[in-house]
Amino acid sequence: MDYTEGQVVYSKSGHDKTLPFVVLRVDGEYLYLADGKRRTLEHPKKKKQKHVQKTNTICEAIREKLLHDGYLLNAEIAKALKEFGRNEKE
Repeated sequence: MDYTEGQVVYSKSGHDKTLPFVVLRVDGEYLYLADGKRRTLEHPKKKKQKHVQKTNTICEAIREKLLHDGYLLNAEIAKALKEFGRNEKE
């Protein structure tokens, strides 16, 4: 399974099951994920690749900022994930 920065994934296990995240970094078998609310850029979730469901959606604006050291805000991640059915109690 190939994952890339800026890709939208869903958690398949844990207390955050079924919630959408954006991949911030790929490190071997681990992904660093953020949702802009509970999991921020400063404190991303480290999750194994087998515990997430891959989607074909890549947030290009977020990806460009991650790859080219652009200034990225948690609010931008939260806004991008809003359309992916955030059903979390906030």
